[in-house]
Amino acid sequence: MSDLPRRAVTRSAKLATLPLGFAGRAALGLGKRIGGKSAEIVAQEFQQRTAEQIFKVLGELKGGAMKLGQALSIFEAALPPEIAGPYRATLTKLQESAPPLPAATVHKVLTEQLGDDWRENFRSFDDKPTAAASIGQVHRAVWHDGRDVAVKIQYPGAGKALLGDFAQMARLSKLFGVMLPGLDIKSLLAELRERIAEELDYLREAEAQHAFAQEFHGDPDFRVPDVIAANEMVLVSEWMDGTPLSRIISDGTKEQRDHAGLLFVRFLFCAPARVGMLHADPHPGNFRVLDDGRLGVLDFGAVNRLPGGYPKVFGQLTRIFNQGDMETVVTGLRQEGFILPNIEVDVDALRAFLAPYVEPTAVEEFTFSREWLQAQAASVADFRPTNVVRQLNLPVSYVLIHRVHAAGVGVLCQLGTTARFRDEVIRWVPGFADDSDPNAEPIPVP
Repeated sequence: MSDLPRRAVTRSAKLATLPLGFAGRAALGLGKRIGGKSAEIVAQEFQQRTAEQIFKVLGELKGGAMKLGQALSIFEAALPPEIAGPYRATLTKLQESAPPLPAATVHKVLTEQLGDDWRENFRSFDDKPTAAASIGQVHRAVWHDGRDVAVKIQYPGAGKALLGDFAQMARLSKLFGVMLPGLDIKSLLAELRERIAEELDYLREAEAQHAFAQEFHGDPDFRVPDVIAANEMVLVSEWMDGTPLSRIISDGTKEQRDHAGLLFVRFLFCAPARVGMLHADPHPGNFRVLDDGRLGVLDFGAVNRLPGGYPKVFGQLTRIFNQGDMETVVTGLRQEGFILPNIEVDVDALRAFLAPYVEPTAVEEFTFSREWLQAQAASVADFRPTNVVRQLNLPVSYVLIHRVHAAGVGVLCQLGTTARFRDEVIRWVPGFADDSDPNAEPIPVP
């Protein structure tokens, strides 16, 4: 894996402004009603324009707001059907596209990063990006040796914007503390900031991507394009064609969606065991279904380093929950930090809350659906004092694992996948298989 020249970029991100405020859009809608359009049609048009404006603003911010938009795009399956329509397609666009940088700005970044002779690295370079996301955009090019490559370029000022957005969010920590008294919010925010900073380092991303590419080279299920060259803000890797997972979600047959969903889960579960890392940004824009049926995987800026694979206690507690021993489950959750020492939980409420999430590991075959996700979203969003969610904590060591599982469930519900997920857990998650495992350490109950 070769290196590109290292140069610093210290430019600020441009912020977008709303060209037409709420009042202006409302007045426009009223004018159309007076002109003869029905209230229903006007409402639909208003929602569509609002959705398009969300896409434009989040895309142009190129910082934390864009990442938030991508997260929302995964969970559009949780939106009630009556309001989901206009937002579904718009949020889906955020998974792999956003308003691009002008070509002149792209050239300026490449000059600052690679030098005035940056074009000598390429036989050709397409100024129009093929994909644009939260902190960078991708251009197709031909490397100087004739290979087709993807050139990922970080937006000028993206790091400053992303960390600035995070600082703004951190100011809401007191509010989070009131809503979720069982959460150690200070430790959680410190961990999140560190993980965000890692995503800005393309050299670190290149190392992770190369490790995945080496492990999955020639694999029958997966393909990861290898890295060709990298520096802090430019990453060049092998080009990979394929059908975006978002298109499988929208247009795929049931067979195609089931196949893609199973491989998606298999990749997330097997990577920690095989590579010692978990791909921690599993939104559909980062996955392609190749012509030979394999799942192609992109974007390794966010990874969770798990040299020993998934924590064994994760599999153990899942198995013990399925066996009905809630006393041991609660003890294990306390030991892992999911329940803080000064917090008491309603065991029956905890069982009811966890059951839907554990169910895919308890049955031979399971179907994820939008209706299922809508029910779970409603339970999590209930902030009444009696809701057991308010008593739970997220330990810092599980921040990225939780991010992956939550986002992964959203993708599976978009796909509507039916598959034998339990088999993947048995194969790849330590501690889940059975009680007779001689290496399984029992969880002590006081």
